[in-house]
This record gives sequence, structure tokens and C-alpha cells, in this order.
Amino acid sequence: MKKLFFTLIALVSAQLGMAQSLNKMQWFNEPEQWEIKDNSLTMFVTPQSDYWRIAHYGFTVDDAPFYYTTYGGEFEVKVKVSGDYKQRFDQAGLMLRIDHENYIKTGIEFVDGKFNLSTVVTHKTSDWSVITLDKPVPYVWIKAVRRLDAVEVFYSLDDKEYTMMRTAWLQDNIPVMVGLMAASPDGKGFNATFEQFKVKHLPDCRRLEWLKKNAE
Repeated sequence: MKKLFFTLIALVSAQLGMAQSLNKMQWFNEPEQWEIKDNSLTMFVTPQSDYWRIAHYGFTVDDAPFYYTTYGGEFEVKVKVSGDYKQRFDQAGLMLRIDHENYIKTGIEFVDGKFNLSTVVTHKTSDWSVITLDKPVPYVWIKAVRRLDAVEVFYSLDDKEYTMMRTAWLQDNIPVMVGLMAASPDGKGFNATFEQFKVKHLPDCRRLEWLKKNAE
């Protein structure tokens, strides 16, 4: 049993450096203009598009570009994001989505002339949390870690030191669409670029605990 346990760990470790192939992903609300080059995605974000449900504003929208793959179980995902943000609420980052009533979107968002690190958590209705940056940044790394029934969201300006933005509930033991999201709710669209997108499988916490307890 010990051999099985360490074999599992070795297989998982071998996958950690593997990047997700953008060419194997698919669109939800495909924008009119987009391109994949050198494993980076560039899109012109669809004008007047967003993800939001009911709370505060009283409307529901589910029509912004989302380029995704589907993962079960536990994983870590991160991406480097940059954009030519112009109008209020222009945004780009990651989204983890079960369905139209259950999703987390997180990234950078342009609000009132300032760059904000933004997370929207939706379960039936949406909420919104922001961290305002002191100055504009050319890019930001966004990372999300799904463990059991929780998702931890982090940001970094150098892909070395990561700071937590949010912890949110997301139902476990169910497949999740995970990928690249951008929206321009008030604007006429903008160019957004996503680089170094990676999804890393993480071994199931409950499974690892079982293996430890039952190792021979």
C-alpha cells in the first residue's frame, strides 16, 4: 500500500509542470475576434457583456466570453492577464463555473479610473469583493485553488509572491468548467490577453488521508 501511495504522488508531481493546451478548449459566448498564438489567447471582448445574477442591480446577465475546459476533482489554475481597459467595469481573469447559478469569476477590473482585484461569487445571487491597487499595473497573475468544497483565490504581480483575495464555497465532487473570462458591461469592448494558462491536478484530500491511514 505504501508503494501505491508514493506511486500516486509521483504521477501527480509529474503533471505539475504541464500547461493546458488552449487549442483543446471551447467557447461559451464566443467573441467575434480572437486568436491563439504561442499558447496565449487574445480576444476583443464583446461589448455590453457580463456575468451577474440579480443582487443589488436587479438583473441577470450571462453573455460574456468564456474560454474553458472541464475538470473534476481538485486542482490549481493560474493565468497571466493583461488588457486595454477603457470603461467602467471592464474586466478579465479566471472563471470556475458549474452552471448559470453557481460560478466564481475573479481577475482585474477597471472601476472609477482605478485598477481593482475583483472576485464575484454567485450561488443563485451574486456578490462582489474588490481590492483597489495603488497604481495601474501592466499585468497580473490570478490563481485559484479548488480543495474539497472551497476555492481559494490569489493574485501576484510577479508570479512568485501570491496574496489571498478570497475564500469561497463551491460544491465539491462535481465537474467544473474552468478557464478564461472577460467582460465589458458598460463599454464598447477592449483587447484582453491571457498567457501562461495552467491547470494542475491535485490529488483528492480525502483519498490521500485514506491512503495514509491504510498504508501497510
